[in-house]
Amino acid sequence: MTIVYDRTKTVVRRHVAPGEAVPLHPEAVGFAGHYDFDIDVLAAYRPQGKGRVERQVLIVRDHVLSGRAFSSVEEMDAAFAAWVPQRRAQIHKTHREVIGHRAARDHAALKPLPPTPFWVAERHLRPVGKDCLVAFGGNLYSVPARKVRPRQLVEIRATKSQVMLHCTVADSSGETLLATHPRAVGRGVRVVEEQHWDGLPTGKGRRTTTGDVLPRPRHERPLGEETGPLQALLNRAAATRVEVGRRPLSVYDELTGTRPFTTNRATKESS
Repeated sequence: MTIVYDRTKTVVRRHVAPGEAVPLHPEAVGFAGHYDFDIDVLAAYRPQGKGRVERQVLIVRDHVLSGRAFSSVEEMDAAFAAWVPQRRAQIHKTHREVIGHRAARDHAALKPLPPTPFWVAERHLRPVGKDCLVAFGGNLYSVPARKVRPRQLVEIRATKSQVMLHCTVADSSGETLLATHPRAVGRGVRVVEEQHWDGLPTGKGRRTTTGDVLPRPRHERPLGEETGPLQALLNRAAATRVEVGRRPLSVYDELTGTRPFTTNRATKESS
C-alpha cells in the first residue's frame, strides 16, 4: 500500500523545511497512481526510517564474497544461490520471524500488476519552427505541417530509443500524438518524415529571372520610366499628386512687418 522513499530527486522535486508539504515529481506521482500505491517521503536526517534495507549489501558481502575468489560470474552466482536458502531459514533480528515464512506472507499480500507497464519518459515543451521541425537534444524532429502552426508549443516525451511529440491540447477524438521518431544518436541530425512537410509552401509560384535580359542604363531610359524602388514608392504615394503653392520670401516679410534684407543693407552702409 505504501513505499518509503529517501528524498531522491526522481521523487522529490525540491527540499522544504520540516512541517511543509513535500513537492513530488509528476512522473513519480503518475508511477504511483499507475501501480496503486502511496508515496511516503522519509524525513530528512532520519536514517532509522529506512530500516535494514542497506544492511543487505553488507550481509551479502560478509557472508558470500569475503575471503573467496571466483573465476567467473557464473561461479559467483552459484555461490549466492547456495547461500540464499541458509539466509531464509534464519530468524530476522527486527521482526523476530523466520525470514522465509515472513517473505511468503508478504508476497501473498502484494497486489497484482496492471496489464500494461508504466511508460517512463522525459517530458519537455518545445516550439515548432516554420519548417515544422522541433529541436530536442541538439537534433531536429518533424511534425505534420497540417496539424501545427509556427511557434506552437508541443510536448516531447523521450525515452532511450524513441521521441514522441504530442500536442498540448487533444483533438476531437481525444488524441494528442503528432509523430513518433527513433531517437537520434549524436547531435546535428535531422529526423524527418517527408509527408510531414505536405502543406508547406514549395516556392513554385515565386517569380524568378535567369538574368539574360539586363535593365537599360539610366541615361537611356525615357523620362518618367524610372523603375527604382524609391521612384516606385513615390509613384504610389498620394502626396506626389498634391499641388503645392509657391510664393516669394518678400511676402513673409510684409506679413511680419519687417524687411530684414533692407535693414541689414542700411546698417552696412551707415557703418
